[in-house]
Amino acid sequence: MDKNKRVCPVEMAGSLDNIFRKWLHNPDKLLKDYVKDGMTVLDVGCGPGLFSIEMAAMVGKSGRVIAADLQEGMLERLKNKIRGKEIESRIKIHKCTNNRIGVIEKIDFVLAFYMVHEVSDQTGFFREIKSILKPDGKVFVIEPKFHVSKNDFEETLKVAQEAGLKPYKGEKVFFSRAIVLVNENNERNISF
Repeated sequence: MDKNKRVCPVEMAGSLDNIFRKWLHNPDKLLKDYVKDGMTVLDVGCGPGLFSIEMAAMVGKSGRVIAADLQEGMLERLKNKIRGKEIESRIKIHKCTNNRIGVIEKIDFVLAFYMVHEVSDQTGFFREIKSILKPDGKVFVIEPKFHVSKNDFEETLKVAQEAGLKPYKGEKVFFSRAIVLVNENNERNISF
């Protein structure tokens, strides 16, 4: 099996959610231009919830975060972290299947952080994202440079474009390749 298609195991959850990672990939700084009060956001491949928890604060009491992951163990870690906290009511825990996210709500913003390279059917993945994305919604794809070459990232971008998502803005993220995508019918100016 291609090492880039393997899903990060639950046993590595600590490396995905720690003070060093929060400093390196500060959710507030990365997402402040995209996640706003009242939004419905999807954290696909949420892992133990580093970004889900921060986005729950950003969307406020009227917003909602759908924390989606393939692995029950990751979702259990997130459930345990939010249990009894105010943000618990803002986070919907959702288990994906091997080939579908399975979310039906319309989404304002999707975060796909370090997980698209693990998806075996990227065409299906991006088509599903487009089908649930609101007309003015955005998708923030961030991939690790140590797993995803420039050529592989460009191939992923082509697949996303074929699914009806277009580049909106390139972003600088430490140790990463990153792009924000929008629906192809979104007429806002694109800066790339």
